[in-house]
Amino acid sequence: MKYLIVVPDGAADDPIDSLGGRTPLEVANLPMLDELASKGEVGTCRTVPEGISPGSDSANLSVMGYDPRVYLTGRSPLEAGALGIDMKEVDESFRVNFITVEPTCSGRYEDFIIKDHASGDITTEEASVLLDVIKEEFSKENIKFYLGTQYRHCMIISNQKTECDFTPPHDVLERTTGEYLPKGRDAELFTWMTKKSYDLLCDHPINKDRIARGLNPANSIWIWGQGTKPQLTNINEKYGVNGCVISAVDLIKGIGYFAGIESLNIEGATGNIHTNFEGKAAAAINAYKDGKDFIYLHLEGTDECSHQGSLENKIKCAEYIDKRCVTPIIEYLRTSGERFKVLVVPDHRTPLSIRTHSSDPVPYLIYDSENETAIDESKQFNERSAYESGNHFEDGYRLTDYFFGK
Repeated sequence: MKYLIVVPDGAADDPIDSLGGRTPLEVANLPMLDELASKGEVGTCRTVPEGISPGSDSANLSVMGYDPRVYLTGRSPLEAGALGIDMKEVDESFRVNFITVEPTCSGRYEDFIIKDHASGDITTEEASVLLDVIKEEFSKENIKFYLGTQYRHCMIISNQKTECDFTPPHDVLERTTGEYLPKGRDAELFTWMTKKSYDLLCDHPINKDRIARGLNPANSIWIWGQGTKPQLTNINEKYGVNGCVISAVDLIKGIGYFAGIESLNIEGATGNIHTNFEGKAAAAINAYKDGKDFIYLHLEGTDECSHQGSLENKIKCAEYIDKRCVTPIIEYLRTSGERFKVLVVPDHRTPLSIRTHSSDPVPYLIYDSENETAIDESKQFNERSAYESGNHFEDGYRLTDYFFGK
């Protein structure tokens, strides 16, 4: 038996007036996903429990079969695991974004506008140069910075538990920074770092070059996503599989790391619409050929398109996932002669209307090659079809148990 979980990150959405009350998934041309749905099971699930912020950390823990109410300790520690950082129990990890802020006439950082949480998809090579500037200014014996991917990086504070509330930058785009700077007992340190970073980065040659090319500058850091080292049960032992993770996103790789499964690195995997879809499909196929029987395939592009407010690209990215990634994997599995099961489920909604995550239920499809249902073309991979099925998992992690037959 081969298992495949496909996570089109943030692909689920709300009805959109300009689409005649339909969602991007309803409008997108998804022949393979809709075929699997028509011969399988569709429904909805709530991946983010009530009272927990709808982050990709809590949502992907659910999709991997872990109750976020039990296992979630913060986003950044999961990313730290992907970077190979050996966190101690007394360490605390923080996500450090390179973001774009727009100065205002007051000249006060607190009045600047948060324009882009991803600095125009800055390259890792550019970010590495800018992170060296941050390291030189802020590193201490107990404060260390680590290079991640593109705009996503990591800071570890050792032997200290801070008391501070942070806000994800993608939740507050087009708003002033002041209201969302760190708050709490230890806020002064993080606020100083954030404000000082603008002075360090705004006139850096990397940013001058980006502006000249019409790209958003990475002219500030933004700290958030703090937490301590998580303790996850081994997913291979839990479900009796030999699995691996395919993703461009350190968070997802980190969940795999703490869950005890290998993460495959794919050349050209970016975490946006320009990712190497074919490379991810080929890596999945090769992993099956090499003896893996479970692939967790995560595709970030649909989520990034939502954060950017691009309806056209969100639809296009969903179609790329279907045609360039899912289809070749399914075609391989069909010729392998072995039974296979597929679960396709977004980790959360990212409605274009709000450009951030929502905790509302998401659609899922389950297909079993040896237990196909009679073809029902009214069953499709979208929110409306899933809701009309009446199938629902209020605890999202139980959907994964159900998929694996546990």
